[in-house]
Amino acid sequence: MTSLAAKLPFIAIACGGTGGHLFPGLAVAGELKKRNCDVALLISPKEVDQQAVKSARDLEILTLPAVALQNRNYFSFGLSCWKSFCASRKFFKHHKPDAVLAMGGFTSAPPVLAARKFGAKTFLHESNTIPGRANRFLSRFVTEAFVGFPETGSRLKARKVTITGTPVRPQFQPRDGAECRVALGLEPNLPTILVVGGSQGASGLNEMVLSALPLLVEENWQWLHLTGANDFEKVKAAYAARKLKAIVKPFLSEMDLALGAATVCVSRSGASSLAEIAAMRPPSLLVPYPAAADNHQFINGLAFEKTGAAKLLEQKNSTPEKIAAILTGLMEDEAVRAKMQSAIVQWHAPKAAEQMAEIILAAIAQPEKAAQAAAKQCGCGHAHGPAKHAH
Repeated sequence: MTSLAAKLPFIAIACGGTGGHLFPGLAVAGELKKRNCDVALLISPKEVDQQAVKSARDLEILTLPAVALQNRNYFSFGLSCWKSFCASRKFFKHHKPDAVLAMGGFTSAPPVLAARKFGAKTFLHESNTIPGRANRFLSRFVTEAFVGFPETGSRLKARKVTITGTPVRPQFQPRDGAECRVALGLEPNLPTILVVGGSQGASGLNEMVLSALPLLVEENWQWLHLTGANDFEKVKAAYAARKLKAIVKPFLSEMDLALGAATVCVSRSGASSLAEIAAMRPPSLLVPYPAAADNHQFINGLAFEKTGAAKLLEQKNSTPEKIAAILTGLMEDEAVRAKMQSAIVQWHAPKAAEQMAEIILAAIAQPEKAAQAAAKQCGCGHAHGPAKHAH
């Protein structure tokens, strides 16, 4: 008699809202798929989520009706959380999860709370030094918390905290710069500055860089500038007006190529961006997003600067002269760039996604092993609930 195939472990990953939540979630999803799991991504309706998951293969996608808290509109936020909770519960009723992993942000809490009703193991990952509000709230309810920075654990109320670093997708590893530049349509041997503001907070960074362009027009450099949706035409026109060699795009999904092409990178300092920079190792000028909750991007960037892994410049303290001086110094001094690249290696956690996947699967396996042990002790050869063993 042929036995039925064992059900594959099913893990849901709530990772929507920004690229900083989504891309690390995709990295963990990839490791779980390698380990023969069914995986669902729970995302928001935002365009960044919808675009990014187009490349996600063999993953179930559920878009939750979640919205971020904006302008203190607590009613809309609360209503969307309730709708997301109900949508998650309905989804889990038909597809019972073994575990749910929350990657932070406004899509995280409802699925974790819904999954607890079905007896699932629950986890969260906090990539920043200062935890976000969703993760601070969730931490008391989860089986285990994963953190990107060592100092983060003390700011969460989780029963167990493991320092994993922040996961990056497998394509993020050092590669030949000339090949990356050719793949993006850039000149292969020309020094290249990458400017990227992330899925939010790009406008202030765009303005800073544009203000410094008049001081840099004589430099024989080329630019790859990722503007975000709103500033594309303005930024493109600014480079064209000064006859600078530049490729300007609103968004680029191949961030591994962009970072690989960069001689120097100008970036915000969200934790996921920093993890990708640490993996690819371009010398970087970090400009923290000033509106980030609890100023966490500044704290992230400061940790990198203190170890010599990057330069840090706050937006409020920037001037065109400062930006031009920092960029010129980095672009012209190969020894400084090499020192920065050596220092940033310590911030790369190449096994983060793998470690998280293994811990999640081990937690799922524990009840099954306990049941098998109980059955063996009973001598009947079948796994029963505790009441069945009250001989």
